Amino acid sequence: MSTTLYNAEILRLAASVPHAGRLGDPSGVSEKRSPVCGSRVAVDVTLDPAGRVDRLAQEVRACALGQASASLMGAQAIGRTAAELEAARDALTAWLAGERDDPGDWPGLTIFTPALPHKARHASIRLAFEAVADAARQAEARQPA
Repeated sequence: MSTTLYNAEILRLAASVPHAGRLGDPSGVSEKRSPVCGSRVAVDVTLDPAGRVDRLAQEVRACALGQASASLMGAQAIGRTAAELEAARDALTAWLAGERDDPGDWPGLTIFTPALPHKARHASIRLAFEAVADAARQAEARQPA
């Protein structure tokens, strides 16, 4: 393991993924998989009447980077709208691709700075954010008008 890529904070986050499991009655469900490494993240959500995530569950089968990303996502996703989650996903994706200088305003994502030159790791880092944005958008589409 590279100490620059897998530092103590990433390993701490990987060991403490919040909202583990699945919801029995989700409004939105998404499963994303990285074809490069086989990492997989499944996210279930429900929304409150204002369209904000009020319940979240995630099943994470990923490397330490994917688990750490799921930990950061899970710690802050409740209370966010589908549009806010999509914006976070898009900012993270653009940062990893070198298209912006920062990962956006989602707390903690700069921890992945050592992974920037490791393109094969980017898909795993994005999985949780892709899954939660997709699940929230599905849930939003099912809400009564």
